[in-house]
Amino acid sequence: MANKISVISLGCPKNTVDSDNLTRKLISNGFLYLNTSEDADILLINTCGFIEAAKKESIEEILKLAAIKKGPKKLIVFGCLAKRYKDEILKEIPEIDAIFGVGEDEKIIAYCESQRKMQDTGYMMQDKKNRASCIVKHESFFFSSPSYAYLKISEGCNKRCSYCVIPSIRGKYKSINPDEILKEAERSVKRGANELILVGQDTACYGKDLNGYDISKLLKDICSLKGDFWIRLLYAYPASISESLLKVIAGEDKICKYLDIPFQHSEDRILKLMKRAGDKKGYLDLIRKIRSIIPDIVLRTTFIIGFPSETEKEFHSLLDFMEEAKFDRLGVFKYSQEEGTPAAKLKGQISDIIKNRRIDEIMKQQAHISLEENKKLIGRQFKALIDEVANGIAIGRLYSHAPDIDGVVIIDDCRMRNTDNAPSYPPLKIRGGRGSYEIRNPKSEILNTGSFVTVKITTAFEYDLKGIIAG
Repeated sequence: MANKISVISLGCPKNTVDSDNLTRKLISNGFLYLNTSEDADILLINTCGFIEAAKKESIEEILKLAAIKKGPKKLIVFGCLAKRYKDEILKEIPEIDAIFGVGEDEKIIAYCESQRKMQDTGYMMQDKKNRASCIVKHESFFFSSPSYAYLKISEGCNKRCSYCVIPSIRGKYKSINPDEILKEAERSVKRGANELILVGQDTACYGKDLNGYDISKLLKDICSLKGDFWIRLLYAYPASISESLLKVIAGEDKICKYLDIPFQHSEDRILKLMKRAGDKKGYLDLIRKIRSIIPDIVLRTTFIIGFPSETEKEFHSLLDFMEEAKFDRLGVFKYSQEEGTPAAKLKGQISDIIKNRRIDEIMKQQAHISLEENKKLIGRQFKALIDEVANGIAIGRLYSHAPDIDGVVIIDDCRMRNTDNAPSYPPLKIRGGRGSYEIRNPKSEILNTGSFVTVKITTAFEYDLKGIIAG
């Protein structure tokens, strides 16, 4: 009986949510979830097809699963890459038994059940609508730390940026029903998550299709839930950020004073080619407004480097923009020429050599900015959420750190009592957000993953911090 499943989740946090939801649905239907693929009967992989690097990673992982597929094992591929290149993938990788796009959980469940019953119905099974409201009884997080949970608040996108394939893959923007979001938020907190991270293609736009119920109202409603937890907002499109949203972030203690705003570039000509709303002056005005309303705000952004026809002058103007804006966190994407997008047809496509050199320059400058900002935190005390504990070392995050994409705070003496009898440990290498640090002979009382502690910052690195338990 094909009853044991494994699931690999690739790509962004929105994919993480999709994978988590599908896994819990399958478990509620009687399937057994395994952490490894070798012993599973059904191998599932949720793919990403956003940019070239993500596509390559997805194909590599599919081929790894194909290599271990033996006997009656079934290989199911789903998600963005599967929807975008369904026919090509099936042709090139015959080991795949079934392929699905985005939002086809019911078809996947039906296919898995058909295999459990040994009925080869193929991947064109009809939806079983009674699955949509199935009660999920399993109380685990499969693809994120137990200390935090991603909440997807919308699907699709209406923006039509010239470089992006998301609208063609995930469709038009649609806000998820607030009642569903609030129920999932409550379930996540009860399962032990002390941070709820709201994600969507444009979280600030949430509710535009809900007759007056907007992101500000949703945040307030989540804040009203019982428990001591953080709320973090990612992927807020610049033009969608309202003053009311900023005031809610400023006024609610549970909301991290943190905003992820993907500006993508600073130069007006490039922004116009990207079909992005806004311009450099407007972006700088927005940044000043945000900081005036939320003085302790931590701002994160992303840039696309090497967009077609980007000149050296425009690139250096972007560096100047960074220096003026002083972003606390910054990520970069190397422009990927995606077929079917308007940008792919633009003249002046830039070589990888130039793109890589520009990325190195921009990250070198950001490392300097980040280090200077981190140094200002030395001696201050902050609330930290513990994500990992090992051999007396605790790895946590401040409100200024989003998981997976930002740095961490390394707590190398987290004993709060009975320190005289603390054991000594050999040197231990701890990998932070970026960089590797050796910590010797830590004295520690093990902290629980997901707990909050107050930390005093003692050392600053380019992206990470080091501290001790305050007390």
